[in-house]
Amino acid sequence: MNWALGTLLVLIIIFLSSSYSKKKKKAKLQKKLLKDWGSPKKEERFNFDSINKYFENNKHKASAFHIISDRTKADLDIDELFKFIDRTSSKIGQQYLYYKLRTIGHFNEFERFDSLIKIFEKDKNLSIACQTQLSKLDSKEVYDLEELFNGEGIKKPKTLWLSYVLALSVFLLILASFFVNPIYFLPLIPIYVVNLIFHYRNKNNLIYYLNGAKQLSTSLAVARRLSEYTQIKSFYKTFPFINKIGKIQFKTQFLTIEKNLHNEYAIFAWFLIENIKILFNFEVILFFSFIDSVIKEKDSIESMYTLIGEVDSAISAASLKSNVRFCTPHFVSTNKIEVSEISHPLILNCVPNDFDLQDRSLLITGSNMSGKTTFIRTVAINGILAQTLNLCFAKTYTAPFLKLFSSVRISDNLFDDTSYYLQEVLTIKELLEASLSEAPCLFVLDEVFKGTNTIERISGGQAILSYLNKGNNYVIVSTHDIELTELLEEENYELYHFTEKIENDTLTFDHKLKKGRLKTRNAIKILELYGYPEEIIASAKSTEKSISGLLISILVILLSQAICSQPSSSKSPSSSWSVS
Repeated sequence: MNWALGTLLVLIIIFLSSSYSKKKKKAKLQKKLLKDWGSPKKEERFNFDSINKYFENNKHKASAFHIISDRTKADLDIDELFKFIDRTSSKIGQQYLYYKLRTIGHFNEFERFDSLIKIFEKDKNLSIACQTQLSKLDSKEVYDLEELFNGEGIKKPKTLWLSYVLALSVFLLILASFFVNPIYFLPLIPIYVVNLIFHYRNKNNLIYYLNGAKQLSTSLAVARRLSEYTQIKSFYKTFPFINKIGKIQFKTQFLTIEKNLHNEYAIFAWFLIENIKILFNFEVILFFSFIDSVIKEKDSIESMYTLIGEVDSAISAASLKSNVRFCTPHFVSTNKIEVSEISHPLILNCVPNDFDLQDRSLLITGSNMSGKTTFIRTVAINGILAQTLNLCFAKTYTAPFLKLFSSVRISDNLFDDTSYYLQEVLTIKELLEASLSEAPCLFVLDEVFKGTNTIERISGGQAILSYLNKGNNYVIVSTHDIELTELLEEENYELYHFTEKIENDTLTFDHKLKKGRLKTRNAIKILELYGYPEEIIASAKSTEKSISGLLISILVILLSQAICSQPSSSKSPSSSWSVS
């Protein structure tokens, strides 16, 4: 009797100690979450091969309003932007937020997600409570969960029926050996060997799904807890996937039992369990039963994943908004882009700029380092954030709901023998095709055709930029070619420029966007400033005068052709597009 009471007392102490430890750990986590609210992640290693898996494998992208392409991702440094905005607590949330950043949904989907963000903006306590649950899914193994519903699946082997027959034979032989004759134990030896082959042949399949299967149970527990919060319950209404996934939870727990054996004594338990699984073919049979269940409940698993991802991404957006200067964008159905004090989120002390376009596009001139490329990236990045997270790093932002395309960072491809110029040609051709979309498009370009000679660069650039600037489309383009300003001003382009100053042999930039055309050229002056030989400076100035005369003659010809051309290429002031 005493030993029973002693055992009970020990169990009670273990239970209380475990409960106290969990409460203490939870309180410590919540304290950290409160402290880190609004701040970027510290010491986070971003594995984009895993982070972008959900985006890459997602089968619903085809129905989205617009997808940010790999080229635009590289042009705008989207991965670096993601590192800044990511405040998620789970790996599911991280994958989903990356998907949201590169997938512009239709306007009704945008409004729905924004209303979820507002729930967490208004209730910080709810955000911290949800983050506490979501933190249970912060292991890198959670990245593999999406493989369960996005993966191609594994085909059943043709010999699977034999696994069932052998399992039944083992059961009958054991009964016969106990109740008929012990000699029936002998056939178990060859059956065990055959089952051993089946068991370890299936291990590769199991390992492929093991991480995802293990995280399925944890994810279900987190989703179930999230669904209990009143605000989340009222937003989503129903959670039918919870019961459906719950029916396959036993299979996942059995298949991942060895992943939960952590101490040095577990080797004995593992050895016993492994031999039982081999003898009865439990693992093979249950694994393919699990795969059948996963295939059947793919939609339910994806619904669970989406719930967790949406909630975590919305909390991340609410956290971001609490600690940055931003505005809420205003979307219009007219040809108007009006922005004030827009800045780049990744540039410390970035100089804010304003611009206003009414049925016109934007041509920016200026020297290197003056801020042209940074500015067009700033506009594009804020356009993406406006249409995904409903925020802009600006004082005001007014624009239509846009598809966004870019040609900023081009390089030749040594592997397929593509020259720089040809790569430009192929990239811009994609933009020309995209310009035919019924929805408004924003094209951001840096130095059109800089891979070819001056005359063809100016003439080709004028023709292409005129073509892109049709209907509801907007073009923001930077160039060194001041000659283009004369040509494109006639094609509904608003002219802006950046300038530099040279004072006391010092080169300075204010990075401030100014209206009108650039009237100065300082490239040769900069060579002189940095100590180039006088012979080079004199020769450059002489050649500049000769070339300028030639370019003026060519410009007059091109301008005459532009004036005489058909007006169909110009932007229509009356065109509009609804965002609803």
